[in-house]
Parts: sequence; structure tokens; C-alpha cells
Amino acid sequence: MPENCSRPTRSAPRPARRLLAAALALPLAVAGLAVASPASAAPAVVPSVVPSGPTASVTLGDSYISGEAGRWKGNAAGTGGSRNGTDRAWTGGSYDPSRVYGATATSGCDRSDVAEVLSAATGAQNEIDLACSGAVTENVFRASNGGRSYKGEAPQADQLATVARQNDVQLITLSIGGNDLGFADVISTCVQDYLVWYSYCHDSAQSRIDDRMPAAMAGVGKAIDEIRAVMADAGYAPSDYRLVLQSYPSPIPRSAEMRYPESGWTRSNTGGCPFWDGDADWARDSMVPQISKALAGVAAAKGAQFLDLSDMLQGREVCSTATTQPTASSGPSATTSEWARFLDGGLNSTQGVLQESMHPNYYGQQAVGRCLTLLWARPSGDYACRNTAGRDASGMYLTAR
Repeated sequence: MPENCSRPTRSAPRPARRLLAAALALPLAVAGLAVASPASAAPAVVPSVVPSGPTASVTLGDSYISGEAGRWKGNAAGTGGSRNGTDRAWTGGSYDPSRVYGATATSGCDRSDVAEVLSAATGAQNEIDLACSGAVTENVFRASNGGRSYKGEAPQADQLATVARQNDVQLITLSIGGNDLGFADVISTCVQDYLVWYSYCHDSAQSRIDDRMPAAMAGVGKAIDEIRAVMADAGYAPSDYRLVLQSYPSPIPRSAEMRYPESGWTRSNTGGCPFWDGDADWARDSMVPQISKALAGVAAAKGAQFLDLSDMLQGREVCSTATTQPTASSGPSATTSEWARFLDGGLNSTQGVLQESMHPNYYGQQAVGRCLTLLWARPSGDYACRNTAGRDASGMYLTAR
């Protein structure tokens, strides 16, 4: 139990109660955990017969690549109008999320107009986003090999089969495994421990991550095998396209870089980052690197290129001291605003939808797209992508892992 939180007698104000309700509901906003099947054997090498269609770059996986939270230009606690310029769904009189997510605003796949594949410049004639917010590894597998439909859509590998026959696919980028590990459960538990129990979450959360890691990584490996099998069936040799597996960034900073004090309600009701210092440090410097290392191991074993995003949001996280929330007189900016969505639901009223919380936002999506652009120019090798303080997405750069 944090020393300054020994069973206080205060009751949570109404905004904090709404935040708690949001945290309790968070696991419902994403897919449940899936126990992945063992990775299938790599497909046999077949002669290359690449389709002669337009070139294509394709993304598959979960919310971190679908474009979730692309609706938001930074975060502002205001609840009316454009929320100090941050809400791209504002029409001038109402809110229309389809302006950002198109038809997927209804299904909840939330493929935004600034999703990674669209923000990247790879020279592909077609940029195709097959990812869906909340997806787990079995939502990528082919239906014939254990894959499951999700949110009214066929398994992503089966969708890729159609794309591969109609296009000359040159790049496939995959982000998957986070929901198998229970990201939503971790966030929900840590928020409850901050608002209600006044205790740390990281010990129990670490145990859950450790327990789920083997099955989750096996699922990621199988997802890569399924993609390879689809491409082979469509006439591609492994050398005809590039396959990239990417990791996840930390949406919250370490405690020393938190803009709001640990005690009081500003960290939850204004900042949207209701986490104890100890839990923030664990998430930023232990959990995220652990997951990145595990994903890098899968990429190496499966012959995929690896893009490490664990430090991509450094200094741009929710509640980071290096950022500010826009005001009515000073709107959002790529150089000063946060690049990740805060935990929605704990402000004066909920602004968007809960599942957007803790994802790269409009600025963050553009930054990840720039990372992919830079990686496209590096046909081999594994890289980490980082940002330059005070710069927009143009300041992203790669370092060798």
C-alpha cells in the first residue's frame, strides 16, 4: 500500500466514480483471452507466381495498428464542442465518429483515417488495413486452422488471402498478442487499485502476464505461420514480400515524468492517468520491455523483421511532464500535446468510447506511420523507433536493436 494512501476517509467525487465504472467495464471493450494453439509448421517453399495487380502494403492485428484513438488530437478535460480542438469527430453541432473511423465506427474495429498503414509512405499503390480493435491471435488465423471471425468480419488471414490474389503485396505489418496477454485487465486492475483499494497492482499483474506469456507468444508465432501459408497459397515466395512484427509503446510515463501529483484527484480527473507511481514505473520500465523482448524472440524465430515501439512515445505519454493539455485559447499541437489517449470516462463526462483509451492518438498514429516509412527503407535488420523532443512525426528515427 502506498504510504500516502493508508485507507483515506474521503469518498471519490462523481468524476472519479465514473472513471472507476469505466475501468471496471474496460475488459468488455476488447476481446477475451484466447489460448493459442501451438505454432504450425512453416509452409513448404513454392515457386513464386506473384499476382500482377497493384502494389500493396497491408496491416493486420489489433487496436494498436488498426488506428484506434486516431479521433483525438491530444487530450483535453473539456467536455463541450470540439473539446478544445482535440475531437476530430466534432461536426460543429454534434459528434460523428465515422468521420474518422468510417464504417468501422459501428463495428468497433475503429480503423482510422490516420492508421499506421495510411500514415506511412511506402510507395504502395494500395494501403489496406485489415486490423480490428480488440483482436486476439485466433482472429488472425485462417478459419480452416482454428481462426475465428470477429465483429462481423472473417479471420484476418482469410481476408489477406483475397488481398494477396488481387494485389502485389510487398509489405505486411502485424501487431498482435497484447489482448492475449490481457492489456485491458492490467489497466482495469491498476485503475481500481488506485481509486478504490489504495494498493499496488504490479505484483498480481506481473504474475498474470507471466502466466499468459507462453500461450500468447505461441499464438503470435502461429499468426505469422498463417500469414506465410496464405501468401504461399497465393503464389508468393517468402522473398517476394516483407513481413514485419511490431511491439507496443507505453502510453503512460514513469513516475518521475508524471505531470500530476500521486495524491489528490488531478491525476485521475484531469490527466486521465490514475496509476500509482510504483505501478507506472512497472508498466513503463518492466512490462512493456518484457513484452517487446518476447515479441522480438518470436520475430527472430519466424524470420520476420522486428519493429520495437516500446520507447516510441517517450516524453509524449499521457500525463508526461514534457506535454500539456490544450486550452480554448491554445489548441492542440503535435509538438506539445500528448500522443496517446488518456483514460476516458473519468472526466466531467465520457467524451468518446472507452476502448480508445491508452492508444496512440492522431499524432501518435502519424508517428508510428513515420516509423514504418523509415523501416521500409531498411530491407533487413531489426530496429527501434524513437521520437525527437519538440518535433512532430518528422522527428522520428530508427536505431538498430
